[in-house]
Amino acid sequence: MRDAIVVGGGHNGLVCAFYLARAGLKVTVLERRGVVGGAAVTEEFHPGFRNSVASYTVSLLNPKVIREMDLAAHGLRVVERPLSNFLPLDDARYLKLGAGRTAAEVAKFSQRDADRLDAYAQHLDAAADLLRALVLETPPNRVEGGWLGALPELLKAGRIGKRLARLPLPAQRGLLDLFTKSAGDVLDGWFESTPIKAAYGFDSVVGNYASPYTPGSAYVLLHHVFGEVNGKKGAWGHAIGGMGAITQAMAKAARARGVEIRTDCAVSEILLDKGRATGVVTAKGERLAARVVVSNLNPRLLYTRLVDPAALPDDFLRRMRAWRCGSGTFRMNVALSELPDFSCLPGTEAAEHHASGIIIAPSLQYMERAYHDARAHGWAREPIVELLIPSTLDPTLAPAGRHVASLFCQHVAPELPGGASWDDHRERVADLMIDTVDRYAPNFKRAVLGRQIMSPLDLERSFGLVGGDIFHGALGLDQLFSARPMLGHADYRGPVAGLYTCGAGTHPGGGVTGAPGHNAAREVLRDVARRARRHGAGS
Repeated sequence: MRDAIVVGGGHNGLVCAFYLARAGLKVTVLERRGVVGGAAVTEEFHPGFRNSVASYTVSLLNPKVIREMDLAAHGLRVVERPLSNFLPLDDARYLKLGAGRTAAEVAKFSQRDADRLDAYAQHLDAAADLLRALVLETPPNRVEGGWLGALPELLKAGRIGKRLARLPLPAQRGLLDLFTKSAGDVLDGWFESTPIKAAYGFDSVVGNYASPYTPGSAYVLLHHVFGEVNGKKGAWGHAIGGMGAITQAMAKAARARGVEIRTDCAVSEILLDKGRATGVVTAKGERLAARVVVSNLNPRLLYTRLVDPAALPDDFLRRMRAWRCGSGTFRMNVALSELPDFSCLPGTEAAEHHASGIIIAPSLQYMERAYHDARAHGWAREPIVELLIPSTLDPTLAPAGRHVASLFCQHVAPELPGGASWDDHRERVADLMIDTVDRYAPNFKRAVLGRQIMSPLDLERSFGLVGGDIFHGALGLDQLFSARPMLGHADYRGPVAGLYTCGAGTHPGGGVTGAPGHNAAREVLRDVARRARRHGAGS
């Protein structure tokens, strides 16, 4: 009999399976699609052109996971961008961000702002360091019953409280700002010039269907800066071979530990016996038994589609049905005959700005209009676009002299007004996204040889990203840390015994981190050990 079945072969499912198998458990991973990786996959989308389909850049992947899975030995290689970001502003002006470069660039617009960059970085780093320390920890969990059950959680909360208490009072105040205020308000308090506020504020709306002036959006900004690449904090990079190279390396590491991985194997039901998960039923009708089941799905999908509602408490089920999803994301890949020729920085020969994250969103006000426009009309008529051209760093993705580009576009409504379907509007919106880039690089539209389109509905159908939500649930204060996915169930355990969650709908949330999978495996192994001790004591 299997010890564990992992439902969903996305990156967190693979990480969880690896750690369970490393501890000696017999593990099977079941993946609905024909390839493992979930949203972190690389596929050919036009003859000769490959790219990451949904997830598209590397920073948040946890270094402990990389090290312990030995992903480099299994083929993973990550290279850093030469510049962090490039913001074309108009026909003549631009802003570049990168190590040792940002201050001089910002000084073109405001010397005062350039002088404040180091203090702002220290302000963010203090909070980001705290998050890094908490990423691989199980949050304190609200438990019912007597003090004996609550004591471990109180001790855990106390340890976190001590960490906070060690921060100087100004840092504590800054941390409170980042968790409660809008990114726009925080940035307006630090800087006066529009370009640097746009560059930093962009992170607050990535995957966040909100304005940069929405309270809580400062946390989303923070969530995107606590990563690292090759030991460099806050850096972003590219996995050679695309994001699929990460998950293929993870699959190899898991198989090397004895994990069985089945693709084209969708799960239709979680089997229950006397209130405990005992296995799964596949879409083909096969019944597979296991001592525990671990789900890598969006928690709303798990509990509203795969689990008998009669087995769930009414309040829990009501809250799962209301779990907020939808990140305002429209994702595209394009095959290019040549690199974009930006009006503000002309040339189609590969240059450092082509290998950066190119942000089409010149101000916080532009981003705010995009959000409100999408709320009213279904999509922003002047959308936010982040353009990455990974073939500038990775020639394996495109034929010689050609390129691939990722377009991460916002804002679009997860569900269109008036009952309209994304199937009827996806091509029109894709044209708008290309036209938006073309306004800044007038050769872009004619350079497009082919394209792949992922509307929110496409992302949901293909990858189970409900409403196109790249985080498996919004990163609001009501859905973070001890409340992710719900108070009382922040410890990767649900109300059904033997059923665990390991996806981005658990702490620490979305992004290709591997942390939820790592943490969930630890909790599963603790329970397995407890059961073994009880059975041993009773024998």
